[in-house]
Amino acid sequence: MEMLRRSSVFAAEVFDRSPTDKELVSQAKALCRDYIHSRLNRAGIGWSKPEHGLAASGGTLGEISSVLLWLGDELEYLRPNVYRNVARQLNITVASESIVSDAFLAVAADIFSTGVTWGKVVSLYAVAGALAVDCVRHGHPAMVHTIVDCMGEFVRKSLTSWLRRRGGWVDMTKCVVNTDPSFRSHWLVTAVCAFGHYLKATVLYILREK
Repeated sequence: MEMLRRSSVFAAEVFDRSPTDKELVSQAKALCRDYIHSRLNRAGIGWSKPEHGLAASGGTLGEISSVLLWLGDELEYLRPNVYRNVARQLNITVASESIVSDAFLAVAADIFSTGVTWGKVVSLYAVAGALAVDCVRHGHPAMVHTIVDCMGEFVRKSLTSWLRRRGGWVDMTKCVVNTDPSFRSHWLVTAVCAFGHYLKATVLYILREK
């Protein structure tokens, strides 16, 4: 747990300059851990967690985590059934690390198959949180670390260039500058539509692989 705390501190100390790919990945994983812990706490599931979440700790990474959690709340509110029981929707067992990894990465690849937006990024974190809840509920809490690692792997391979062009994760905070409800609704509905598309495609993909 001390190692997880130190990695989050490291991720939070690099916003005074352009982040490297390694730092972007570290921040992505720290944000994923915080998002998952928030969702586990909301689900009432007892599980070990950092003494202080990023959102409560302050600092730039804490601000980004707060925005990510808020946007995730909005997205999940719009389509609650989409971001629940993800493992069942994908027809997978959460007892196998390889199956959980393959399913998450397949979902990620399909979400971003037509490009990258912050809405899709939030959608992927919502999937990670929901899948982690499924894993812990079914008695496989170690899969949380697998999901966090998969998030880092996907960001490293597919999102670092996009993130660098926008100055890093801090660009996400600009998503809440526009307070027009119609703007937020359109932005989040677009993300939900992307999820609905990938969910059907991913189910077919996983079934073909069996």
